Amino acid sequence: MHLHILGICGTFMGGLALIARALGHRVTGSDANVYPPMSTQLEAAGIALMPGYAAEHLDPAPELVIVGNAMKRGLPVVEAMLDRDLPYTSGPQWLAEQGLRGRHVLAVAGTHGKTTTASMLAWILEAAGLKPGFLIGGVPLDFGRSARLGDGAYFVIEADEYDTAFFDKRSKFVHYRPQTLVLNNLEFDHADIFDDLAQIQRQFHHLVRTVPSTGRIIHPRQDAALAEVLAMGCWTPRVSTGVAASDWRDAADLGSNRLASEGAGGDWPGGDWQAELCAADGSALRLFFQGQPRGLLEWSQIGLHNVQNALSAIAAAQHVGIEPGQAISALAHFQGVKRRMELRGIEAGIRVYDDFAHHPTAIASTLAGLRRQVGPARIIAVLEPRSNTMRMGTHGAALAASLEVADRVVVYSPPELSWDATATLAPLGERLRLCTDLDQVLAATTAEVRAGDHVLVMSNGGFGGIHQRILEQIGSAVAGN
Repeated sequence: MHLHILGICGTFMGGLALIARALGHRVTGSDANVYPPMSTQLEAAGIALMPGYAAEHLDPAPELVIVGNAMKRGLPVVEAMLDRDLPYTSGPQWLAEQGLRGRHVLAVAGTHGKTTTASMLAWILEAAGLKPGFLIGGVPLDFGRSARLGDGAYFVIEADEYDTAFFDKRSKFVHYRPQTLVLNNLEFDHADIFDDLAQIQRQFHHLVRTVPSTGRIIHPRQDAALAEVLAMGCWTPRVSTGVAASDWRDAADLGSNRLASEGAGGDWPGGDWQAELCAADGSALRLFFQGQPRGLLEWSQIGLHNVQNALSAIAAAQHVGIEPGQAISALAHFQGVKRRMELRGIEAGIRVYDDFAHHPTAIASTLAGLRRQVGPARIIAVLEPRSNTMRMGTHGAALAASLEVADRVVVYSPPELSWDATATLAPLGERLRLCTDLDQVLAATTAEVRAGDHVLVMSNGGFGGIHQRILEQIGSAVAGN
């Protein structure tokens, strides 16, 4: 069958294209942003890409058009699809019907940590010899690709709450029908499509309603918003996770004081699965299930957010029969995910990292993990407020506090930003540098750094390749001395 995918270079739609190709379909696609790495990954799979959204992209007519959620009425290709009465569907619906049916779906949902937790879970299943399929909103370094069909009975999917398509405003994840569901956490986000947290909670409740009574839901014990979702109705056995109470003393580690453990009650305050830190940065932890020790994990990841992600992945893997010791051994070799605290290079003793953090909680958590790892060394935070929610200024009140751990802060504040960055970030005082173009970001960052510094670049976009430009300019400056 000839499938044409609209918005094919998005992470989800590009992964879906790879799965469709693996199923034997002829796949073509259109996108306004055709550039590496997704474009090269798709071309290597024999998938033809067409720049833009011209109506002619549907000549000759494909047998099915798969519509990405970035597509809107008024685009020539969308209008042509409708006018010609071509068969069409959404990406999540096609995946549910063609890639997930008959398989045990393990879905990872939540505001933060979906990509990393799904990557950990897929790697645990792979190490156990289960050959899972997966579709993840990032590139796990252990696999080198964001999606694959897989040979086994299991499929791991990052379950996003964003809407499905212009003709289906339900969250993507209601299509997936998971047997194993991880709910990582829940905060307000996606202000471009949701008015408040209650609207997001309603979508999560719809997801919970799809999990069978023979399934399992894994959730943090002390997330108030998720507790409210589960209180709306839950018909599935649940397993809770948490970090030992003594390790929650610094609420800034997770960017949210609502996760503090005091007063949680119960015999095992941290949850059924609990971690006790053996290293302050989270790089070593002892794991317990219902109070019984299950092993020591020493790995390359840092931060309490990754400790929580690991607990969720181990608990989900246990549901499909993987012993905790196997899961712990797999995570000991887990390499991480591209653009999640990814070390991009070292020049003149200066380390430059790339991170996807684009929400105050994620920013605070990432910075706290790095601080615990590097101690008193200087941290230079470089931030692009790129997501729709960030551009709208929805989280402005929490943004300055989320950057508090950094010694210096460089923020890209283009003229089209809809909020006053100077006023919003004023609490950072002399540490702050605001820049209106990328050349200023580069200049402000490289003028500031010195040997031993850690430069953390945070954006959910390409950020104009600023990571490599910083490394190159530092290298040039050293060579010129």
